[in-house]
Amino acid sequence: MVTAIVIPIICLYFFLLTRKEMKEHDKKWLAAGNFPHEAVLTGEVKSIVEEKQRFYYHRYIVIQTLQLQTIDRLVTAKKITPLTENVQMMNFHKGEMIRVFGSWEGSKFVFSYFEAIK
Repeated sequence: MVTAIVIPIICLYFFLLTRKEMKEHDKKWLAAGNFPHEAVLTGEVKSIVEEKQRFYYHRYIVIQTLQLQTIDRLVTAKKITPLTENVQMMNFHKGEMIRVFGSWEGSKFVFSYFEAIK
């Protein structure tokens, strides 16, 4: 009699806990590509690497890594985009001059917004 009551309560508890955790991870996943616009970097795109990574279970992100040649040095810049059904991927081209807005994370520059310079 006790197991008929306790086991469904335990199952319901873990179901609610799992659902709460998944909502938290979904919020983090959607916010993964948002970075504060603390700095601006302008340079020419030298190389482009694009890769898809698993963020959490069935949630993926796309990381575009650019090598930007600024006036004085070569900088690695990363754009992180959550992979949703209606995502529009940004296309970068070698030799293109761009201005990126983002922040520094160690020696890498992460950005969420860019402008093409003509």
